[in-house]
Amino acid sequence: MMDIHAVRDWCQARGVVLRVLPGPLSNFHDLAADDATTALIINVITAVGQFQRDLQNELTAERIGAAEAQGRYHGRPPALTGHQLEEVRAAFRDKGASIARLARGHGVSRVAVRTALADLLPDPRTPPPSPDRQIGHPHPNGGRRQLRPNE
Repeated sequence: MMDIHAVRDWCQARGVVLRVLPGPLSNFHDLAADDATTALIINVITAVGQFQRDLQNELTAERIGAAEAQGRYHGRPPALTGHQLEEVRAAFRDKGASIARLARGHGVSRVAVRTALADLLPDPRTPPPSPDRQIGHPHPNGGRRQLRPNE
């Protein structure tokens, strides 16, 4: 709701007239006018909008809490369970099967396979260990200059 105030401030600073053409606010000549009545209208509109948003968030949280209490709020069930899950994990771990091949073979998405293999896969946020060899380009003296990430 602060965007409305930011737009209004921007219009006031530049002398731009802010007018709503259709709807209930079309009677106002300039919503960016610097008078008490217009400021009150804008503040009431944004306060009601924020109240509506807060009420919707509150009701959503209550409904989720009620569903969880009844055991109905679990999210989406996993695509691979039981025997299929063990089969996929064993094929990946023991035979080195690719994620795409496992997904095709079991009729699920690659994301479903990655989810089933999450604890077996490397953490994508951890960079791989640096190689033993240097990466760079030759120097005139025959040595090699190591590249740094910032170069």
